[in-house]
Amino acid sequence: MANNRPSIKNEDQYEALREQGYSKEKAARIANTDTSGSKGGKAIPYEKRTKEELYNQAKKIGINGRSNMNKKELIDVLRNH
Repeated sequence: MANNRPSIKNEDQYEALREQGYSKEKAARIANTDTSGSKGGKAIPYEKRTKEELYNQAKKIGINGRSNMNKKELIDVLRNH
């Protein structure tokens, strides 16, 4: 574990995500979830969520400029954050 960053719950997953090109922030966020490493696929697809739900998700993770985005832009930024 590196000394210059906070602890990571699933170090192997964090390193694998970094090797896949994920940012340090996104890799850490994923590796620190309670279900880290377990099979996913239970989330509602972004396309089936309301613009308000997408906006709130973008707000939760700190995406700037979200208030000026339409639904498609919110989906794009959430997928690529």
